[in-house]
Amino acid sequence: ILWRAKPSTFKVCVMSLETAQQLCASGHHEEARVLLVALCQHNPEDADLHYESACLHDVLGREAEAVPFYLAALAGNLPPAKRRGAYTGLGSTYRTLGQLQSAYDTLVVGLQACPEANEMRVFLAMTQHNLGHSKVAVEALLTLIATTTDDPAIQAYRRAIAFYAQDVAQTWPNATP
Repeated sequence: ILWRAKPSTFKVCVMSLETAQQLCASGHHEEARVLLVALCQHNPEDADLHYESACLHDVLGREAEAVPFYLAALAGNLPPAKRRGAYTGLGSTYRTLGQLQSAYDTLVVGLQACPEANEMRVFLAMTQHNLGHSKVAVEALLTLIATTTDDPAIQAYRRAIAFYAQDVAQTWPNATP
């Protein structure tokens, strides 16, 4: 509980995740951030609070400050959907900060924990590109497109795209016309 002093009175403001969410919904992002940081300090074991704080820091462009909140969230007991989001957010944040090996490692571990997380595959491909492994990145993206798209024009070429995803650099210059 926070106490806010007013002339000759005290107003009690109950700190909660719901309050922070209401602040965000009404456009008071910085106030929500300050509240979430305080909540995390008072509840260091609450993985949900740390996850929400990490996400808000990311939204506000404060990626470096988001990292410890993501790490605390992942060290705790997060529900599966938020754990998936935390791996994705932390990996993406590390990539944004130029901490490419940490991004790669985080996303690989995240995909081991959440193999269905295609969004992580996209961030992993970006990280692989940043690490100088563009061929591997493009092949991964081609595989993802071939296996997940609903676009009928791409579906028509699904087999070819999946084939080229095995080795995007391969060409056949001596193929007969």
